[in-house]
Amino acid sequence: MRNEIWIINTVGCINKVSENLAKMGNKLLHASNFDGVHYYSHPYGCSQLGDDLEYTQRILADLVHHPNAGGVLVLGLGCENNYIDLFKEAIGPYNPKRVKFMSVQSVEDEMEIGMGLLTEVFDYATSFQRENVPVSELKIGLKCGGSDGLSGITANPLLGSFSDRLIGYGGSTVLTEVPEMFGAETVLMERAKDEETFQDIVHLINDFKHYFIKYDQPVYENPSPGNKEGGITTLEEKSLGCVQKGGASPVQDVIEYGSRIQSNGLTLLQGPGNDLVSVTALAASGCQIVIFTTGRGTPFGGPTPTVKVSTNTPLYTKKKNWIDFNAGKLVENVGMDQMTDEFFEYMIDVASGNTETNNEIYGFKEIAIFKDGVTM
Repeated sequence: MRNEIWIINTVGCINKVSENLAKMGNKLLHASNFDGVHYYSHPYGCSQLGDDLEYTQRILADLVHHPNAGGVLVLGLGCENNYIDLFKEAIGPYNPKRVKFMSVQSVEDEMEIGMGLLTEVFDYATSFQRENVPVSELKIGLKCGGSDGLSGITANPLLGSFSDRLIGYGGSTVLTEVPEMFGAETVLMERAKDEETFQDIVHLINDFKHYFIKYDQPVYENPSPGNKEGGITTLEEKSLGCVQKGGASPVQDVIEYGSRIQSNGLTLLQGPGNDLVSVTALAASGCQIVIFTTGRGTPFGGPTPTVKVSTNTPLYTKKKNWIDFNAGKLVENVGMDQMTDEFFEYMIDVASGNTETNNEIYGFKEIAIFKDGVTM
């Protein structure tokens, strides 16, 4: 997949310190087996309470453990709620050669000390060489956004076909955006591997509906204006398109937001429909790559390679700097088997480092964290 250094800050107050260190690191640290230094800005880590703070800690801790990060520098300010010693408890066991920590208030020159720590984790990360592994090692996130009337006809069925093939080889895929399962949840429930998993899916759906009710919001405030303009008329239509990304494989597991993948096969992940939040959650769950289907188009990318698949050829032609693969050919006399073959080979090239996605080429690598609670 990738061999990068990730700078993870415990609190939003030091976003610019992370950004400046990443820029300096990318100027000074180079190797043929190294894919760059990346930072991930966010506004959280202080003035948070309860579950809200725990969500932040979970996601950031998961990113520290991410397999695409050959080295990690964790930056803290020093006075935040999510201070480094507390955050270490969320991280759990870690390799001290791979993960370094710095409290910015505790050092005289954070750029000098930080660059020294980046150099240490760079030396560790570049001690590894790319090697062949079976496709069963792949963990791929499945997401859609900016959907249109062709999403449920082209791109989402293509992802379902890809997912089934990867799972057939022993790999794993993860499906999230629970509010966009509303109305089509029985499709997933009927594929639960056992009664316990069936009940987990029921709770997954109902818990998210209760989340809407808790804040006195309409459960069915969907589809979005862009979806409607693109040809989607009802939530059920959108949901039936959404769940097609999971193919026809049995649902092996259901995991909470901020949890990591435990089972091979198809996993359902608790998460919202919001693109940035859900793609970040997919990456945090351990997905090395996220596939994102779209009929309207969007430039953003998560912390991992984010493969954009267009539902239609005009979007692919118009936004070559956003879109990586065109599923619109499925309505242009190209069959699903052929498209799945082409897409599977493309994904192997991305995973092998032979092909960069547009979000990597243009630096669109961002995170967003689920917010649920008061801000002090």
